[in-house]
Amino acid sequence: MFRNRLFLLIMMCLLGCMSCSKYKKLLKGTDNEAKYEAALDYFEKKNYDRALQLFDVMQAYYRNKPEGEKIAYLTAECYFYKEDYYIASGYYKRFVTRYPYSNDAEDALYKSAICYYKLSPKLSLDQSDTYTALNEFQTFVNTFPNSPRVDEVNGKIDTLRNKLADKEYAICNLYFKMEEYQAAITSYETFLKDHPNTEYREEILNNMVINYYRYAENSVKSKQRERYELAIEKYNTLCYVYPESPYIAELEPTIKKIREKLEKIK
Repeated sequence: MFRNRLFLLIMMCLLGCMSCSKYKKLLKGTDNEAKYEAALDYFEKKNYDRALQLFDVMQAYYRNKPEGEKIAYLTAECYFYKEDYYIASGYYKRFVTRYPYSNDAEDALYKSAICYYKLSPKLSLDQSDTYTALNEFQTFVNTFPNSPRVDEVNGKIDTLRNKLADKEYAICNLYFKMEEYQAAITSYETFLKDHPNTEYREEILNNMVINYYRYAENSVKSKQRERYELAIEKYNTLCYVYPESPYIAELEPTIKKIREKLEKIK
């Protein structure tokens, strides 16, 4: 049993060495047609590293030939399937610039955006790649408005916009939790203006009541009345827009205190 395994291991090593030697000979040789066919074969077999090496050495030879277009596109594809998305996106965009009327131009522009869609990070991190993905998807829609992918792309645009909205909302709540009263008020108001249909409106109104109450409590006397009244105003809006909101009952003790304090201020 051990001898059989050892024999198989030796044979595999020998075959690997032979394959490597044959590949190096092909890479250094001058037969570009053989290189081209081998590169396509490596790509089909998902051996993207070897395919890329061959595509790279053939680019100059095939630059102004039909094969050059395919090499340029498959180079981007190799990086995409290797999950080197920054590099892949660059090659896809270069392909579209060089071959704008290619049958693969639409696919290349779409996949360039998909690269940044995949790179879009979790909420706690910088969202530069998310913004880039949005811009690239919008460029795709503008360039290929009749593409069957437009509905899918618009769905991804909505997903990314919602993600950025969630990021903004997390920042609003951070100000609220840190009791940065003015910053919280400004950020909540801006958020509601930018996202009038947000699912967070009910929670924001609740938080603003609490925030204005705390703000008033920590203000000089000359500012307290105004801030208590703004808390009441947000509470009334909450009651009007969301009459069944569970926040209403939770806020009642706070609202009672605010009204008592307003009576004393009078």
